[in-house]
Amino acid sequence: MSLPAAPRFALFARGSLRIRLLAGTLFWIAASIAVAAWGLSSLFREHVATQFHAELKTHLDQLTAQLAVDGKGQATLAMPLSDPRLSLPYSGLYWQVDELPAEVDSASARTTLAGRLRSRSLWDSVLAVPPDAPADGEIHQHRLSGPGGSMLGMVERVIRVEEGSGGTEGSDAGRRTARAFRLIVAADEQLMREPVSRFDGALWLALGILAAGLVVAALVQVIVGLAPLRTLRAALGRVRDGDAQRLEGRFPAEIAPLVDEFNTVLAQNAEVVERARTQAGNLAHALKTPLSVLANAASGKHDELARLIVGQVDTAKRQVDYHLARAQVAAKRCLPGARTPLRASLEALLRTMRRIHAERQLELLLRPFADSLAFRGEEQDLQEILGNLLDNACKWARSRVEVAACATGDRLRITIDDDGQGIATSDRDAVFRRGVRADQQVPGSGLGLSIADDLAQLYAGELSLADSPLGGLRVVLSLPAAGSSSGRSAGGRPDPA
Repeated sequence: MSLPAAPRFALFARGSLRIRLLAGTLFWIAASIAVAAWGLSSLFREHVATQFHAELKTHLDQLTAQLAVDGKGQATLAMPLSDPRLSLPYSGLYWQVDELPAEVDSASARTTLAGRLRSRSLWDSVLAVPPDAPADGEIHQHRLSGPGGSMLGMVERVIRVEEGSGGTEGSDAGRRTARAFRLIVAADEQLMREPVSRFDGALWLALGILAAGLVVAALVQVIVGLAPLRTLRAALGRVRDGDAQRLEGRFPAEIAPLVDEFNTVLAQNAEVVERARTQAGNLAHALKTPLSVLANAASGKHDELARLIVGQVDTAKRQVDYHLARAQVAAKRCLPGARTPLRASLEALLRTMRRIHAERQLELLLRPFADSLAFRGEEQDLQEILGNLLDNACKWARSRVEVAACATGDRLRITIDDDGQGIATSDRDAVFRRGVRADQQVPGSGLGLSIADDLAQLYAGELSLADSPLGGLRVVLSLPAAGSSSGRSAGGRPDPA
């Protein structure tokens, strides 16, 4: 059954602190940039619109100041307006003066005109202004369609001029000698849109660069901010691989308490394990002493009871040794920081086996492998496992035993070959059971392979049997490798198939 979208996103967010931090930061960067772009664009657009209408009012004031009635009764301008665009046809800036009938109130609707005066920029066009004229002295703003279908912004006012004079009169609007004029100044709104468009383009470019810089800063911040976690992970890896007994390194103040607590837990765990091993050893010693007394008491007698006591005491000793080994490994296998170099342990065990089996003149060969190979566990446990396997191989070998090792990923692979008679495939599972021996003529307790297999499993390892190229038995031991990265880089010579 698939998860819904929301829980899946939540799981995704919880799965990566880096993604969660980046997602939150990038969201707020995008939101801030969008709000800033909208706000700045709106402010600039409002500013340009204010400047646009302020310029129209300036031209309207100039038009008002220059309007006059000459001696012939014709409306005219005392001086041309200053802006040269008013003389350029269809330049986008226009003015128009409409004379209103004197007998009709200027604030009422106008359907007829007594006369009209236009700027040269209008050429043969006329501004189709709304029919309602403003009251005397008021300024109105409108939008209307201009030459070529362009949209114009317009300001207008109505003034009254004394006939035969060059001045205006706004206070005495009701005198019959005053003539009413509707003054209009308009400009193409494209003059307002173009700077806004240019500003928006420059604004988005600048904000885009700013956003890119903020994104890079966020990435650097997350990478640098989470770097101590990577250092902590590397320190934990060194503890896991057995290169260190505790977390070491310099950590920020926010992480240092966690590191101290973790080191405290490691120390307490090591103390508990060591105490458990000591107690297991004390218990074994306490049991072995009365068992030895019983064995010594029965050794001088030859009756059936004495033989029974000696046999049972020997069995009890083997069981104590077996379970003591298991208890010690079970206590130590999860202890972090344990690391045992492989070469030193194998060389020491081979020297011991040469002395133990000196009368058989066996050839014990250790094939070359990388010095960096190491077992992630306790040295005495590795020696217990390999000691049982080598002793078993030496008991069965005719003249030769070979040992090889290599690293495969994070696993340590050790092979022990002998040239003995081997073990039939059908009997290989049985020899791992306690007390079972493949040949009763060969001395031993039958616990060697069983102990080695149990100890390997306690370390999440594996023990298997196969045919050896030497003609006898091959024992393949797989254990966790310590410092696997260095071991893989150094490499180990793989044993032949």
